[in-house]
Amino acid sequence: MASDAEKLEAEAEAAEQWQLINTPLGEMWSGRTRYAAAMYFFKRGEMNAETLEVYRICARLDAEDPLPIIRDRGVGKEWLKRMGFGQ
Repeated sequence: MASDAEKLEAEAEAAEQWQLINTPLGEMWSGRTRYAAAMYFFKRGEMNAETLEVYRICARLDAEDPLPIIRDRGVGKEWLKRMGFGQ
């Protein structure tokens, strides 16, 4: 069973990854930063493989927003909802 300290650490990690997945477009290395954070959410089962693939494709394109691509491909509807995209 996880201790309170471990739970707080896990919550802090999740909060940091949430900030990283929301790194502003166009910043140097932002695409790679978003992809690394996407891997975190994928490993936790919070993102499907098709959605992760879009983040991978956009990893070298710092100014490219992966969310419209996810929507256009018809994948990651739950992820889009979580990100507040298209609401």
